[in-house]
Amino acid sequence: MRLNSEEQGWFDGDAGPAMQMATRILFDMGRILGADRLIPITSAHIDGCLYHGDSGVKFAEALVEGGAKVCVPTTLNVGGIDLLHPEIINYPQHEKAMARRLMDAYVKMGCRQTWTCAPYQDGHRPEAGTDVAWAESNAVVFVNSVLGARTNRYGDFLDICSAITGRAPHYGLHVPENRRAKILVRTDTISDQLKSRTALYPVIGAWLGRVVGHDVAAIADIPPSVSEDQLKALGASAASSGAVGLFHVIGRTPEALTLEAACGLNGPEVTITFGPDELRSTRDSLSTVVDGALDAVALGSPHYSLAEIDRFEQVRNGRELTIPVYICLSRLVYAILEKSGRLEPMRSAGVHFVTDTCVVVTPIMRKAPGALMTDSGKFAHYTPGNTGYGVVYGAPEECVESAVHGRVVRDEALWK
Repeated sequence: MRLNSEEQGWFDGDAGPAMQMATRILFDMGRILGADRLIPITSAHIDGCLYHGDSGVKFAEALVEGGAKVCVPTTLNVGGIDLLHPEIINYPQHEKAMARRLMDAYVKMGCRQTWTCAPYQDGHRPEAGTDVAWAESNAVVFVNSVLGARTNRYGDFLDICSAITGRAPHYGLHVPENRRAKILVRTDTISDQLKSRTALYPVIGAWLGRVVGHDVAAIADIPPSVSEDQLKALGASAASSGAVGLFHVIGRTPEALTLEAACGLNGPEVTITFGPDELRSTRDSLSTVVDGALDAVALGSPHYSLAEIDRFEQVRNGRELTIPVYICLSRLVYAILEKSGRLEPMRSAGVHFVTDTCVVVTPIMRKAPGALMTDSGKFAHYTPGNTGYGVVYGAPEECVESAVHGRVVRDEALWK
């Protein structure tokens, strides 16, 4: 692990205590991870602003006291509080105060107050081939796979150290040859009709994460018309059930316009199939509750886009909801809905909007036990452990119908 003369000066304290601490952390972590040097980055996305305990607050405040400022465009993941609707947060007073202090510390360091797990929907879209330092698992896999920028799965608190120094350790997915797919996934036995439906992609993602772990896979036979929201759902699910940081979709994602581009001249090492049996078993494994009454529906992990809101409203078609529907979304999408006059009619129908955070990382819903339905593979993965609720995974259409009727409603025709 080598430092250039400028970085050595930071390491020695020439640029102040915050830069010194950030550089030393990057140096030590880079050495542990097998990096040979630090490389410049063009942007960062920070996950460390989400409250997990007082030590994280003190770490961030120590950086602020040392004069830390980010030197690249830097966005913020969800925090522990909905700053627009603080009354919905059920933290005890100490935790609520500390979560707010943590969020404030990152703002003082110059980070953008995006408070979203989907910054790529909020204008933060690095160019393909550029090196970045992003945290938050779904954001990492999206920026690598869909945008073609290069990052590893940076966690708390390596992310802010990279943003302060403008550097990241050179290893892993920053290295072009490590981005080639070792595994080819065939999906040719899945119907084209099902491939057009968003519900398929969290299921593919959950299966992919379990099967490939952290390896890079290229998925074949997916139509080029697959949307960003569908790729977002696939990646988020794969990064939750496994450690996927990058996947390719042949003919769709930037580094996989051909099989050779995705896998290299020698082709994949292994070919596996995602077919009807894998589809059914994986879909069923995402649920801990089969049927019966529901207490809530939770949508928006990653945060819902405007297109996903539009789809929800189209399926709801003016009907009242008999159980609460929590939609987690960014401030940007919330502001668009507010400006267009769509917020209040949706609230009156039974929708609860959550900005700046989400219902699985912050206590918002009433205390469990209960049953929750979601169209998110990520929510399905984390809901039982994080909230105590039983979970039902369903298509977006099934979630709306279930919210209208207050019980699990399935349409098996959607899954054929």
